[in-house]
Amino acid sequence: MGDKADAAEARPDSEAEPGETGAAGTIRHSERLYVTWWAWPLPLLGAALLAAEIHMGYPGVRGWLPYVLLLGLTVLLLIALGRARVRVTGDGAEENGGGELWVGDAHLPLRYVGAVEIVPREQKRKALGPHLDPAAFVVHRGWVGPLVRVHLTDPADPTPYWLFSTRRPERLAGVLGEHRPG
Repeated sequence: MGDKADAAEARPDSEAEPGETGAAGTIRHSERLYVTWWAWPLPLLGAALLAAEIHMGYPGVRGWLPYVLLLGLTVLLLIALGRARVRVTGDGAEENGGGELWVGDAHLPLRYVGAVEIVPREQKRKALGPHLDPAAFVVHRGWVGPLVRVHLTDPADPTPYWLFSTRRPERLAGVLGEHRPG
């Protein structure tokens, strides 16, 4: 499966807590892969320096424009980079739809979740380099340490596994393991 879905269909989990029930079903795991606070100063400083350089060439009234544009665009870019969410919805019961794993806008029914592996920070380079299958679904955020590899059991899906960043890999693997059929 693993088809991309319209994000409007899913309930935004900015207010969702694990165990809460809503339009998307019970939320078992939810996290946002936001950019950490310590990654913000350097891009903002770079944008401010670039704006100052442009300001030196165009003094006067239009001198404030580069600051507004460049700092605003930098903030929007950092927010957009942290937009990805990882969540597990549903109760895992087949009669109730079985639940789904959501990574960004892509979703996977839990009935197609196979083995779940945790890739620690130290092995990230190999997992994303020489050991990466080109057909894999990957959502990587460099500022998030560990990865989780979820193997798919759907014979109709050409994707062998999903590889994605998560801050709480043990908790996510436990939630996926308890809802795996068999």
